[in-house]
Amino acid sequence: MRIQSIEAIPLVRKLEDVFQGGTYKITTRNTIVVRVVLDNGVVGEIFGGDEDQYQLDVCRIVNEIYCPLLVGQDVRDVEKNWERMWFTRIDLNNRGIHALDLAKHCVETQAIAAVDNACWDALGRALKQPVYKLLGGYRERVPVLAIGGYVMAGKTLADLQSEVEYYKQQGIFGMKLKVGHLSVEEDIERTRAARRAAGPNFHLCVDANQAWTVEQAVQFARGVRDLDLAWLEEPVRWHDQIEGNARVRTVGIPVNAGQGEISRHGCRDLIVRGAVDILNVDVTIAAGVTEWRRIAAMAHAFGVKMAHHEEPQIALHLLAAVPNGLHVEIFPNYQRDPMWYDLPVQQPTIRDGFMYLPDQPGFGILLRQDTIDRWRMH
Repeated sequence: MRIQSIEAIPLVRKLEDVFQGGTYKITTRNTIVVRVVLDNGVVGEIFGGDEDQYQLDVCRIVNEIYCPLLVGQDVRDVEKNWERMWFTRIDLNNRGIHALDLAKHCVETQAIAAVDNACWDALGRALKQPVYKLLGGYRERVPVLAIGGYVMAGKTLADLQSEVEYYKQQGIFGMKLKVGHLSVEEDIERTRAARRAAGPNFHLCVDANQAWTVEQAVQFARGVRDLDLAWLEEPVRWHDQIEGNARVRTVGIPVNAGQGEISRHGCRDLIVRGAVDILNVDVTIAAGVTEWRRIAAMAHAFGVKMAHHEEPQIALHLLAAVPNGLHVEIFPNYQRDPMWYDLPVQQPTIRDGFMYLPDQPGFGILLRQDTIDRWRMH
């Protein structure tokens, strides 16, 4: 059960279309495959992350620093192994400037996540148990949301409504609509159009990706208050996540935030300051399964629900393991996330609005070596 080797493999794939969100656009699909080999012959292997700018730095830390640090350690010692990575000092040219400091620390937490997640897969395979069972096994299926509604050239309200109808036909529980790139008035109109197409029983929420001022977020929330939205995700700009989100919450629509947090400490502040109803912490950013489960337990004590930012191959197990878990997210559009379709040998079953947990050990995802070879960054 001791770790024999760890390898991080960067993958990058240029997308055929440009997908515009509230504060960004997506032109490539990046991810990292990590393999952990144990001395008993078990191999843990999982992919995750969507980092582009620092992808090679993340892989370098895994391969050159965390691999020699953990080789020879027992994979069952998840807390000890995590702490060794967390407290290892790494020179990333931090210069004491807060913005640079945060960016570099995010590189570290992504590297910790890459290793930690793969170790959990190896542990599950070694023990012949799915990860969600090791973490608590609260449910065996999780409602699945489509991420969509991107702003694209030539896309009309009728196109948006057709997109919503397509998701319903695919047996998906609900949709997360991208807002924040256009004017508040246009986004209110788009959200109303989506609700008309979805009907009253479809789970509809919106994601602004930190695009709005507090005043704009409040304006939007008031304009859609009658639409029974499940949540507003990251409604306010990055610098006002605590007080700003707390003010938006007073309108009465639940606020979802946290994908920009990289540790339980940042999530703690969102919770205790009354800034969130839901946390959508990303396990591939915020230091892995070991840290995510701490955050989920803390959130549960305060009555805060757990969502997850993308990464269904891991998020499915996390959300199924805790009583305060909500929905797993996917991109049903192949053009937006071709890795989700081409990298796993088989995706988990989706039926009647739910994604079902695989009964295979670990995360239950086998990866295609030919896909890894084709998109590997050299």
